[in-house]
Amino acid sequence: MSAHAWLWVAIVAAGAVSWLTKATGHRVPERWLEHPRVHRIASYMTVALLFALFAVQGFTSGRALAFDARVAAVAVAAVLLWRRAPFIVVVIAAAGVAAGLRALGWG
Repeated sequence: MSAHAWLWVAIVAAGAVSWLTKATGHRVPERWLEHPRVHRIASYMTVALLFALFAVQGFTSGRALAFDARVAAVAVAAVLLWRRAPFIVVVIAAAGVAAGLRALGWG
């Protein structure tokens, strides 16, 4: 089979797996989903996945670790959030720090 055909096989297989996962989720008894432990684990999974996405996007460049303006901007945002600054102030300050450091040639 050609590479093009294998690509379509992979696309169809991914679609089938996605559909089966969703169909299986609809068959789970509702009493299982209402259990407090399930809610707690689901909230932890959300935080863990978001942190993993942040770590990959914020601290890597290609296949290497990168400590550039993004890291400084996140540090500024974390401090401002810790000090309970309004969200728009956090976003503008972090963007300003990243832009300023990049204008100075760092990152």
